Amino acid sequence: MIRRLLPHPALSVLLLVVWMLLVNEFTMGALFLAVVFSVLVPLVTSRFWPDRPRIRFGRDAAAYVAIVLFDIVVANFQIAWIILSRRNRDLRSHWLVIPVELRSAEAITVLAGTISLTPGTVSSDVSGDGRALLVHALDVADPVAEVARIKQRYEARLLKVFR
Repeated sequence: MIRRLLPHPALSVLLLVVWMLLVNEFTMGALFLAVVFSVLVPLVTSRFWPDRPRIRFGRDAAAYVAIVLFDIVVANFQIAWIILSRRNRDLRSHWLVIPVELRSAEAITVLAGTISLTPGTVSSDVSGDGRALLVHALDVADPVAEVARIKQRYEARLLKVFR
């Protein structure tokens, strides 16, 4: 019964929170509209999501977010050091081909977005069959080790989050 009323519970919660943040005040009318829209929008759009991925919200997802945030902060300092130390001539930029074990388009998009959010790396392409990501890295001493680090640090955790 609940699953029928809320086909996408995470989307419903997200819509409710975003609505209340956009309204910027807590009133019963705003809360009522937020609840109505957070129930109706997923109900109306659920037929457009027949093969939605199963996402495990919990310890694995929280750990993934924490690691990504930590890596973003560390990478910002590393990029600042590269710029401030004026060793631009010594950059070892590389194109990395990362084989992907993730199968859902949503999971591959999260991986590519994570790589692009981390300063110094940017995802530029996904292979046609979705089995490889092309990533440009600004400064990499060992390209093979960097590919292994991305797979171990991000993809392995995403495999647990997206079942």
